[in-house]
Amino acid sequence: MSEILKAHILSLRAPGSGDALIEPARLETAMVKEGVATLILRPGAKDEDAKALKAQLDTELTGFEGITRVRVIFEAPASGRPAKPRANANPNAPLTVSAKQIIAVASGKGGVGKSTVSANLAGALVKSGLKVGLMDADIYGPSVPRLFGLSDAPGLKKTDAGIQPLMAHGIKVVSMGFLVGDREPVVWRGPMVSGAVRQFLGDVDWGDLDVLIIDMPPGTGDIQLSLAQSVAVTGVVIVSTPQTLALDDARKAMALFEKTHIPILGLVENMSFYICPSCGDTAEIFGRGGVRDEAQLLGVPFLGEIPLHPVLRDASDKGELIALGEGPVAQAFARAAEAMRHQASQAVKPEPIVEFLD
Repeated sequence: MSEILKAHILSLRAPGSGDALIEPARLETAMVKEGVATLILRPGAKDEDAKALKAQLDTELTGFEGITRVRVIFEAPASGRPAKPRANANPNAPLTVSAKQIIAVASGKGGVGKSTVSANLAGALVKSGLKVGLMDADIYGPSVPRLFGLSDAPGLKKTDAGIQPLMAHGIKVVSMGFLVGDREPVVWRGPMVSGAVRQFLGDVDWGDLDVLIIDMPPGTGDIQLSLAQSVAVTGVVIVSTPQTLALDDARKAMALFEKTHIPILGLVENMSFYICPSCGDTAEIFGRGGVRDEAQLLGVPFLGEIPLHPVLRDASDKGELIALGEGPVAQAFARAAEAMRHQASQAVKPEPIVEFLD
């Protein structure tokens, strides 16, 4: 812990009362890395307004010792549960997550609706009676908080059992979006991003899950490699829209996962066709069927097609999961989730790799 930063924090006074803003016994961690100050606070003696405290710490610490952003993690009061074992000291050691299946949802390029598909596949699984978690591994562009109606979440709490995921729609959720503001960019280099992925996997109290969905960032970079090195992933679902431009990048994503020995469970065609909300007629705006043809060409399963419908956009903006309701879009997600689960049950689960690719 930076002694200078610690001394400065402990010298801060609460407005009005003049009491210490943070009691010494509460300050578990205070460190600065690449301009980001991370504070972990133990439970206080009385209830407090976490948002107000975070706002004051932002004001007091921004600019001090080169700090450009403040991240505060509030530990929850002890729950009586046994402490969660800490991850192996070896930073490259494989992690163990209490989930029967770990399924990554990925895409080659952004803008194809991957996070929307991830969230609603999770919703469809919950609707079928499964215990589901969703880890948002899109560190630079987390959209899962909004999709789950958790944009105003004050942060993540840490207990003896580990970091506590938030719960929404019956799904346990963890995202970098809970630790930064809506307009705050995450300006991290690869090692820090890899560390965040491992922490979300190994230090979160996921409990016993049937399925952990991992919403991957677009592309083929550090996070994809970190995932392959960190945990035994059951398989990956590739999301693409039908047009050739999106499929070009989807092929690159599949090639990366094949190199890291993670099974391709199948392809999902998002925005497959438009359903008119007034008359029910359909229109193939992006050229329906391209992903199905690609799956057949590559010899991988085609998991289903998700239509483009205004109700899906409206539900996503409101933080609702359309998969939990009824109608053609919900039915499409249900079919895709069922096909995904079937393929996952037959996949040969690989051991995580620990070496970097050439």
